[in-house]
Amino acid sequence: MNHKPTTTSELRKRRHARVRATIKGTGTRPRLAVFRSNRFVSAQLIDDTAGNTIVASHGREFKGAQSVQAKSVGTAIAKAAKAKGITAIVFDRGGYRYAGQVKVLADAAREGGLTF
Repeated sequence: MNHKPTTTSELRKRRHARVRATIKGTGTRPRLAVFRSNRFVSAQLIDDTAGNTIVASHGREFKGAQSVQAKSVGTAIAKAAKAKGITAIVFDRGGYRYAGQVKVLADAAREGGLTF
């Protein structure tokens, strides 16, 4: 018997699995994976071929509201990526809607010099 997802987290995981079926990060163009919790937002640059996290940033490192944290995380991840010589990435919204914190983080990463 198939289990029909009912909770928002189950539905998000199903959406994320659909997105991940097509998006792969490489060493030259890693995947920017976004995760949102109730209190924080975090992002990682992941090389899926090697299975490594290249750069990570978490909202705990920054003070302020969640949208302020998201902007700070996006800026920090872009700065760290440029320090590693990465400018082109693939964006993985993690099954979340492209709005609010996810959009703010993506825009801050673009302003920081990442292209996607």
